[in-house]
Amino acid sequence: MSTKRNNGSMVAGSLLILFGLLALLGQLFRGFNFWGIFWPFIVIGFGLMFFVGMLLGGKSVAGLAIPGSIITMSGLMMFFQNLTGYWESWSYSWTVILISVGLGIFIMGLYNGNEGSRRAGLRVMKTGLILLVVFGAFFELIFSASQPFGLRQILFPAALILVGIYLVVDRSGVLRKRGEDVIPPADSHSQEQ
Repeated sequence: MSTKRNNGSMVAGSLLILFGLLALLGQLFRGFNFWGIFWPFIVIGFGLMFFVGMLLGGKSVAGLAIPGSIITMSGLMMFFQNLTGYWESWSYSWTVILISVGLGIFIMGLYNGNEGSRRAGLRVMKTGLILLVVFGAFFELIFSASQPFGLRQILFPAALILVGIYLVVDRSGVLRKRGEDVIPPADSHSQEQ
């Protein structure tokens, strides 16, 4: 029997087990709105199957970490929103997709042993996180303007301040190690030539 056939059987079998468990739990807890709360786990399960495929396929299919991260993180975001009922957060939580792309690139680099991919993944995740905070602050301040004072009115402005401090400190070079290479601006390259 070939390895590809075994891998396909593994993935199909894992999916059947996942769906069987979900169906069984739905039957055991009939009074509890199981499917209404836990349906995002179907999305999460599909995302995790990409990681199973990556592990079974070896380093040549390490790129499966990217769609696996996107689908899994989207499912986790839907689960959070489904539990809280706060679907308005999609106005800024699309940035989680950007973060998950970076996570997928990071995992791919980690699995392949590629330091460049790991660093690129971290940069994309950092950009996504900054955008999450900026857009989250903007939309949360709009959505919470008519609501009584609460944690949301403090959380995002404080996060904006922290991101701003990080960007200023990072750009100033205070956090860089001595002797670390700093890439000069593009203008200096063109002037030297």
